[in-house]
Amino acid sequence: MATGATRMKDFGSRPAGEVKGRSLWADARRRFFRNKAAVAGLVTLTVITLLALFGDALAVWSNEEIDFSIMGQAAQIGQPSLANGHYFGTDDLGRDLYSRTLQGTRISLMVGIVGSFIAVIVGTLYGAISGYVGGRTDQIMMRIVDILLAIPFMFVIILLLVMFGRSIFMLFLGIGLLSWLNMARIVRGQTLSLKHKEYVEAAQATGVPTFTIILRHIVPNLLGIVAVYATLLVPEMILTESFISFLGLGVQEPLTSLGALISEGAKTIYYGTIWQLLWPLTFFVLTLFSFFFVGDGLRDALDPKDR
Repeated sequence: MATGATRMKDFGSRPAGEVKGRSLWADARRRFFRNKAAVAGLVTLTVITLLALFGDALAVWSNEEIDFSIMGQAAQIGQPSLANGHYFGTDDLGRDLYSRTLQGTRISLMVGIVGSFIAVIVGTLYGAISGYVGGRTDQIMMRIVDILLAIPFMFVIILLLVMFGRSIFMLFLGIGLLSWLNMARIVRGQTLSLKHKEYVEAAQATGVPTFTIILRHIVPNLLGIVAVYATLLVPEMILTESFISFLGLGVQEPLTSLGALISEGAKTIYYGTIWQLLWPLTFFVLTLFSFFFVGDGLRDALDPKDR
């Protein structure tokens, strides 16, 4: 029977590296995949994204082609619309709803992701600089944020689209540049606590430039909260774009978005063409819920209090 000393000796003689601990990211990944709702959202989002990117390979009709022989017909077994390759049916003009739904999903995802990327970059740098520099600079920068937050967000976007044209680039730019304000406030609050850490004070003592400290020591330690907020910002962007497109101020023909398709479906639902509303609305709801579930899963996984 081995004594305690022998067991400790055996343990001490184990090769280095045999006992391995989990890193912060490995632990976060493990907790994320234990969240069933988050995993379901990630799988659903992956399927929708792949379908939006590569689903056109299965399409018989493009989003601009018009089938004059079949207009406003649902995709049902035995119906000419399904036999002719209209998997989701056709709209009231005879355009393939499958191709248009995939295109609308692509546009909505692009608006959400590109707009969030712009908001994250601008908001993170702005908030980190404000929080780290502090003093009068911090007060001035935050008062600018407060003033901009007091301006109606939707009104400014609509004004930009009316003044500079209703192009998809302007839509990306307008939504992205006006959505960084809350990100800046969140990042500033986190930076105020990080700038007093030992590694930041050590960098200051060795004469590292301010902007280098922000980029190499402050911003990397904010990636967790930034990633969580970004996943929750994407559906907010998609909702904003959909509302603008629903009003007819978003993307213009021949392009379309889920908001524009939902608007068209809502106008024709009184004629019994419910599928024109059902398909884009299904993609819209699944996309939003998937982003929300993934965002909640990331927030729980990266929360140090849950470790």
